[in-house]
Amino acid sequence: MEPKAARLRRGEGPRGEQEERPLGEGNTKKDGGMDLVQWTRHMEAVKTQLLEQAQGPLMELLDRALWEAVQSYPPQGGPVPSVPPDSSSKAREPALGKRKIFIIRKSLLDELMEVQHFRTIYHMFIAGLCVFIISTLAIDFIDEGRLMLEFDLLIFSFGQLPLALMTWVPMFLSTLLVPYQALRLWAWPRAGGAWMLGVALGCVLLVAHTAVVCVLPVHVALKYQLPPASRSVLVFEQVRLLMKSYSFLREAMPGTLCARVDEGTQAPSFSSYLYFLFCPTLIYRKTYPRTPNVRWNYVAKNFAQALGCVLYACFILSRLCVPVFANMSREPFSTRALVLSIMHATLPGIFMLLLIFFAFLHCWLNAFAEMLRFGDRMFYRDWWNSTSFSNYYRTWNVVVHDWLYSYVYQDGLWLLGGRARGAAMLGVFLVSAVVHEYIFCFVLGFFYPVMLILFFVIGGLMNFMMHDRHTGPAWNVLMWTMLFLGQGIQVSLYCQEWYARRHCPLPQTTFWGLVTPRSWSCHT
Repeated sequence: MEPKAARLRRGEGPRGEQEERPLGEGNTKKDGGMDLVQWTRHMEAVKTQLLEQAQGPLMELLDRALWEAVQSYPPQGGPVPSVPPDSSSKAREPALGKRKIFIIRKSLLDELMEVQHFRTIYHMFIAGLCVFIISTLAIDFIDEGRLMLEFDLLIFSFGQLPLALMTWVPMFLSTLLVPYQALRLWAWPRAGGAWMLGVALGCVLLVAHTAVVCVLPVHVALKYQLPPASRSVLVFEQVRLLMKSYSFLREAMPGTLCARVDEGTQAPSFSSYLYFLFCPTLIYRKTYPRTPNVRWNYVAKNFAQALGCVLYACFILSRLCVPVFANMSREPFSTRALVLSIMHATLPGIFMLLLIFFAFLHCWLNAFAEMLRFGDRMFYRDWWNSTSFSNYYRTWNVVVHDWLYSYVYQDGLWLLGGRARGAAMLGVFLVSAVVHEYIFCFVLGFFYPVMLILFFVIGGLMNFMMHDRHTGPAWNVLMWTMLFLGQGIQVSLYCQEWYARRHCPLPQTTFWGLVTPRSWSCHT
């Protein structure tokens, strides 16, 4: 093939086609020159082709550099990968995917915010919040003749928050003291009988710890009828503390048991465990990569953005959901009304999804990571580019995915002999779906298995049907369409059930009355 430089000197395009030159003053072929516009287009084409050709080798070079860095710092207590990565992502997963590796890296949105075009999208969401505030003021002025923002929904949702925080204290103290003390009891180098007694005592302490963390928040929420946001604080901390306790014991127990016979092996320090309880990860390590300093302005910015998302969510619920669903249970049921309510709820539902993602997975976790100088900020990946639900589940919440992959999927494969990958994946979906449904049941105060069906049944089918071999823009559009519809179904059905249970209370509490959807029969 003729060199590209020779073709360019003759005025041909980067792929060999002859460039068209407009004839005119100063642009004729006799002059042999190109006007500025033609030359700019020509160089843009050359730049595009060069970037396309360099992308593959550059990615392979960066992957190899990352692998060599991991080889230089092998993970604690486990073997280093023995096969260098190639340009295929599937070939890299067996080498690097068996054990979570922490490195210093920024969150993806922080990198994207450096691009002006992406910051404009962020500004559009802020403008949307301003529009909600203006509309609220305008409606209050027209209806009430005064300018005042009403925060009734926000005040109701966070009612009795001090009680929820007081309930959190014994839950945290139990998690702080019991798992570490149980590990110390198992690590004492004593005779067989005395060591077995220590093991039994450690197991009793862990059972008591599990009972405290599981029963106490449920008891307080039911006895004092905590509102949804205060319940959310308790249930998220309950799940987080249980997952962290399990990860600490699962990661530290093998090394601690070896420390009984090998004096050169040290048990985890209490300071490392205390740091783990606060840092934004569910995978325990004795040490993590740390940043050199704390940017307190970055911390304040993320907390302010999280608070703004909470206000944004309240405006969306009060303006787009409450007026529609508050009186829906008073009307006769019809398929038309149900379908219209689901379609109406798709927009607020997807807004709520994006706000939860940005407020918690980006702002909240990055704020704590910055305060603790926690270096690995990959709490999510580019889930919005997913063309399959399997990729969406892996990239939406990397923090929880790492825990499920390490302790449900991999341990399931180990227990099943490494051959039942489908059963291990099904176990991951089952555990995740049950926990999600429990969170919804705890927060809302009733059992309505919408999330269980959407996540485990429909989501499980989509995970196997829309797999990673499907690529292209059409599959991304399909995934977003399914997300819109799924969020609309959740918001519509849960809102209907919430108001139906207030409009049609049970004359007496029965088991079937608690688990039967009230919105099916409430038409006052």
